[in-house]
Amino acid sequence: MGNIAIRVENLSKKYEIAVGKYRHDTLRDQISDGMSSLFRRNGRSEERETFWALKDISFEVKPAEVVGVIGRNGAGKSTLLKILARITHPTAGSAEIHGRIGSLLEVGTGFHGELTGRENIYLNGAILGMKKAEIDRKFDEIVDFAAVEKFIDTPVKRYSSGMHVRLAFAVAAQLEPEILIVDEVLSVGDADFAQKCLKKMGNVGQEGGTVIFVSHSMPSVTRLCKRVILLDSGVILADGPAQKVLSEYLNSGFGIGPVCEWRDSANAPRGEIVRLLAVRVRAADGEVVDVIDIRQPVVIEMEYEVLKSGYMLLPNFHFRNELGEIAFCSHETNPSQSRSPRPCGRYVSTVRIPGNLLAEGTMIVSTGCETRDPAIFQFYESDVVAFQVVDHQHPDSARGDFNGNIHGIVRPRLHWNTQLLGPVDQ
Repeated sequence: MGNIAIRVENLSKKYEIAVGKYRHDTLRDQISDGMSSLFRRNGRSEERETFWALKDISFEVKPAEVVGVIGRNGAGKSTLLKILARITHPTAGSAEIHGRIGSLLEVGTGFHGELTGRENIYLNGAILGMKKAEIDRKFDEIVDFAAVEKFIDTPVKRYSSGMHVRLAFAVAAQLEPEILIVDEVLSVGDADFAQKCLKKMGNVGQEGGTVIFVSHSMPSVTRLCKRVILLDSGVILADGPAQKVLSEYLNSGFGIGPVCEWRDSANAPRGEIVRLLAVRVRAADGEVVDVIDIRQPVVIEMEYEVLKSGYMLLPNFHFRNELGEIAFCSHETNPSQSRSPRPCGRYVSTVRIPGNLLAEGTMIVSTGCETRDPAIFQFYESDVVAFQVVDHQHPDSARGDFNGNIHGIVRPRLHWNTQLLGPVDQ
């Protein structure tokens, strides 16, 4: 592949969007617009609006690099990957690819619904330019990785979304691509499979392959990628070491904020018993905050609906730093709550983290809920809210008057005592 696996130069992608415009029809309007009335519906004329999904971006990726691409929704991430995967053509500029590509951009991408899992494996291998003997050699490994052995001869149109993702990723990764392009479809699978995928992507990089990984999960990006590209509104805002770019992303307001709400209940994370409505970060006085003084407590709240009564619930939070390291996890421990069946209704569960406990930096919160006896998983949402912990030199903080760097995931203010035991023997 030489010294360059991917070269993107002055890449742009433009879309034309139809925009409806209501107008007041007068007699003059009707006469002058007589011919154009074919393009109107109920007094509505259509105009075309230009939308640039990508605008003049350039970068290079070397072989064996594992690069993360991050940014808020609409930043241009998926459009970039579709161009790299040759699904979409650019409006201007170029994207050179030097190597065989395996891509996973959408659930079921590249699958024929009427064909079985077995037939789709061979079809995708052939598309990648592999001989049947090569696919035969990898076949059992693909099926084992995807855990779809019982359904391998079932048409994939009958697969669940999770099965689609497992098989699609296994095909894309196990057929030895030189360049692997993966979008955030891993969120459809379960947590254990997502970890397998991250490990596999890491192995691809270690074995000399190139990986481009789009994700909203900052811990996943940090664990996998040494380099990160930050996109916003179709342009590159930052490109560099993962920790530096992620900090810029989270601190600039482009990343996860202190509130995540699902106003449309149809799209809210849910199980049959519980539906998540919102997660919020609050200061001790109840104000929603994204920055907290290290000395002050912070409250994380989860708002949810119980849809079926008679179940005991175990809401929980998981806390990670910006490097993806787990600081701690916490779940409901009050027996009057966790051991009491809940009637239907709307609830708010909160946890209070004391001051002088968390380390300075970004804290990212994931949340979940399950029932008890029987244990039935309801939902788990990764990286729903985040907040910054700031530390100042102050006698009653964990820092005291020390102004150097203090390492660690947590930084409790512990009690110290020093006593003189006696004079030094001469």
